[in-house]
Amino acid sequence: MKSYDIAPLIVSAENENITDLLETRVSKTPGLPLFSVESGEGNWVDMSAKDFRAKVIALAKGLVAAGIQPGQAVAIMSRTRFEWTLIDFAIWYAGAVSVPIYESSAPAQMEWILSDSDAVALFVENDEHLARFEQIKPGAPLIRNVWKIESDALEQLVKVGRDIGDDVIETKRKSSKLRDLATIIYTSGTTGQPKGCELTHRGFVELSKNATLELPQVVAEGASTLLFLPLAHVFARFIEVLCIHGGVKVGHQPDSKNVGPAMVSFHPTFLLAVPRVFEKVYNSAEQKAEAAGKGKIFRTAAYSAIAYSRALDTPEGPSFGQRLRHKLFDALVYKKLRAAMGGQVKYAVSGGAPLGARLGHFYRAIGLIVLEGYGLTETTAPAMIGRPDSLKIGKVGRVLPGTGIKIAEDGEIWLRGNNILRGYWRNPTATAAAMDGEWFKTGDIGELDEDGFLSITGRKKELLVTAGGKNVAPAPLEDPLRAVPIVGQAVVIGDKRPFVAAIISLDPEMLPIWLANNGAEKDMTLAQAAKSPIVLAEIQKAIDRVNKNFSRAESIRKFVVVDQELTEDSGHLTPSLKIKREAVMRDFAPAIAELYGSAPDTSEIV
Repeated sequence: MKSYDIAPLIVSAENENITDLLETRVSKTPGLPLFSVESGEGNWVDMSAKDFRAKVIALAKGLVAAGIQPGQAVAIMSRTRFEWTLIDFAIWYAGAVSVPIYESSAPAQMEWILSDSDAVALFVENDEHLARFEQIKPGAPLIRNVWKIESDALEQLVKVGRDIGDDVIETKRKSSKLRDLATIIYTSGTTGQPKGCELTHRGFVELSKNATLELPQVVAEGASTLLFLPLAHVFARFIEVLCIHGGVKVGHQPDSKNVGPAMVSFHPTFLLAVPRVFEKVYNSAEQKAEAAGKGKIFRTAAYSAIAYSRALDTPEGPSFGQRLRHKLFDALVYKKLRAAMGGQVKYAVSGGAPLGARLGHFYRAIGLIVLEGYGLTETTAPAMIGRPDSLKIGKVGRVLPGTGIKIAEDGEIWLRGNNILRGYWRNPTATAAAMDGEWFKTGDIGELDEDGFLSITGRKKELLVTAGGKNVAPAPLEDPLRAVPIVGQAVVIGDKRPFVAAIISLDPEMLPIWLANNGAEKDMTLAQAAKSPIVLAEIQKAIDRVNKNFSRAESIRKFVVVDQELTEDSGHLTPSLKIKREAVMRDFAPAIAELYGSAPDTSEIV
């Protein structure tokens, strides 16, 4: 087995925990803004490290006064907002364990997490969340308190805790050690009941310290980031802790529709996002340029950007002509794209799925270096990440210090390090299946090059075996299709079937713009567009491009466009935007039957 390890740059004391990162930050730079809270549209009010700590301690006192004991579980159900982070740290200062719940979780999911984790208290964001809890309240008998963020509940907790002494909180805070449980984060449950990942203080502390030293250009005092990914997800959760350790100012934006304006007013220096976000930013810019009659200029600028970035990786570098075109298009196009992201963003961290080399090169050329990361809930977020001064675009960067990787004989990616989960909560069978000594078996398939850079090719559980015996990984076929402006999701199927096919959903946001730009009726419904010759032809072209990189046995032979959007609300995506394949196969069984019965071969569509 090929393996690659990097020794830790720093090792923490056994009596440390996450709260010590905030304590150290306050002692070093008490006046440094750690957060900025939006007060009115586009107006941000900074909060110093010292002031944040004071708010955390005040709320922690309230939790202690309410009877929360060290080691007990307290759940949080909310969108990404400042109060989420405040509550999270208050729970840790009380010596307790935080349990995140996606704000989109169904009542049954909520009941399972609350009951399985033995949570004794719950924070919800609003009345709708509270109503969901009321539906399943009998199934969570240990819940003694429910506090609603969008009320005066936090203020009341602070009042209740005024008689609790600072010394009490200090004792509670120090009760957790490095190896103790910090949080139970439940997996998204793509293939069954969510499992609770036991993540320790060690994982967050060690990763934060070593990542800060490893990425000084990104994680630096005075840098800033806008969090809009769900804080219930381990990726954003780790960034929350990392930024406190690194002295990075954090803003929160709960509404995905307001991310663009928020970036313009907040001016982040780096971003955290999934590839779908980068795809939509590119596609939206392209379609807007097309609508304004500047589509040719944008496409030329994009081609020039990608060529320029690729040339940066050659010994001779960009040619004189490439440098000249880059300067010209920077003034015409690239500068405007940077301005749309706040004008100061230099780096982005992408995770959750491969970004793809095309977008990686494009963004680097316009002035945004995207660092691809790789990790899972079980690894306390990124175990691997690219470095600004050491990039291989299209591949995931090397492991972070203190982490190791190897590729098993069957191609599965194994990881080890202090960031690995302690186990699955109350599930020794699942723990034993996932671990081989100190190695965690990720379930992902990949290749490791001689420098320790990783290429991810798919999931073991998602691997298709056609009736002809051909093994096909769906992800390399699906990811390029999702980059097409009108495509919302692409789900490749073909297990035990005679050939590989695809289920395509359309993007309702981009569809009308694309239709108008291509001379079609922009007010088509999804059902009408799913049968439109111009839409089918566009998808056919995209499939043709993808198929060029695969053998005929691996290529997509047929496809069907469904007449609804695949979303989390429809039950087809997890909160982290992963496909629930079993749900897709179940809900679109008639379309699949038609696909393998009478749908035209892709080569037959003109």
